[in-house]
Amino acid sequence: MKTRTAILLTIPPMLWAGNAIVGRMVAHDVPPVLLNFLRWAIALVLLLPLAGPVFRRGSGLWPDWQRFAVLGLLGIGLYNALQYLALQSSTPINVTLVASGMPVWMMLTGWLFFGVGVSRRQVAGAVLSIAGVLLVLARGEWAHLLEMRLVAGDLFMILATIAWSLYSWLLTRTTGPADIRANWASFLAAQVAFGVVWSGVFAAGEAAISPASINWSWPLVAALAYVAIGPAIIAFRCWGAGVQQAGPAVAAFFVNLTPLFTALFSSLILGEAPHVYHALAFMLIVGGIIISSGRATARR
Repeated sequence: MKTRTAILLTIPPMLWAGNAIVGRMVAHDVPPVLLNFLRWAIALVLLLPLAGPVFRRGSGLWPDWQRFAVLGLLGIGLYNALQYLALQSSTPINVTLVASGMPVWMMLTGWLFFGVGVSRRQVAGAVLSIAGVLLVLARGEWAHLLEMRLVAGDLFMILATIAWSLYSWLLTRTTGPADIRANWASFLAAQVAFGVVWSGVFAAGEAAISPASINWSWPLVAALAYVAIGPAIIAFRCWGAGVQQAGPAVAAFFVNLTPLFTALFSSLILGEAPHVYHALAFMLIVGGIIISSGRATARR
């Protein structure tokens, strides 16, 4: 793997760790689904000067709008809303560690829907990764699994991870309009535009079910600016480029860097020190990465 590709795939986990921290910090100031809508609405406004022509009549977007609608649903409408929902009842460290099962879901998604083969080495690595995720879900006590003691946030994050796996595999398809794929801002803006629509619908549903107000403050404004620029525009740009170069299966391993950054940020900002079972879980997940990625990397 080239150094440039490794850097591209390392930047998103760092920014997403910050997203988890910020999402937890403003959990009581703005409803989670509305937070997702505001985040991407701001991101779309910032992208328009760079990608305005993509929405004009005659753009390649409109003949292929279904593809971008699905990408916007999975990567923007669902993944991020589910993550913010997860942070309502789970800690940033737990949320990002559950997301570390990404290589498993990426492997299963590729096998089930995209015809990508799975080796024994990858299965062995998947078993270790699953063990690490189960350790987090059990809060360090395996007996809890028998009692099915799962907080809602853990389940939300599992659903989010599955949605992200589908999104990442769809990014590898090169059948879309060439004029849009050639410009990263246009490609991202096309997804974000549909994602904002999906997010708006979900936010309206959230407001109808449990009405809540926004506690506006300058820290909240700063938080919205961060999640709209860093974890949204910059991270999605780097992730898309990295996936194109390394492939979803290999790129998924870099998601496991997120808990490291999250643990560091949580300790520095929130004062939430990681537990021993977090370290054990991460060791299991890293072991799964090493075993699973060996052959995948060799094939490249």
